Amino acid sequence: MITRLKFMGIPVRDQKAQLAFYTEKLGFEVLTDQPLGKQRWIELKIPRAETHVVLFTPEGHEDRVGGFVNASLACDDVEKTYAELKARGVEFTQPPTQQPWGTFAKFKDADGNQFVLSSR
Repeated sequence: MITRLKFMGIPVRDQKAQLAFYTEKLGFEVLTDQPLGKQRWIELKIPRAETHVVLFTPEGHEDRVGGFVNASLACDDVEKTYAELKARGVEFTQPPTQQPWGTFAKFKDADGNQFVLSSR
């Protein structure tokens, strides 16, 4: 049976810029960085998480770069994480907002991909 989500792919234009964004600004760690065709297979580990992130765009999917990624990245304290990431230069499109189900904010990566940051 399926036990977990192994990785989530994030479509990117510039793997070098995205690698810097995800490691330097978000604090992800490199697990794999190796050639794969015209690109590299860059797999990152999120600290304290089992699911990995892959910075790779399959051929023919370039139009997906810069859109909304239907994924939510969790943290313990949205307001605190928002302040820390904003200080590192991460662009937020929506500041922390409280909802009945929790608090969330929205941010962009170096290619304009948009993510939700939410409390657990």
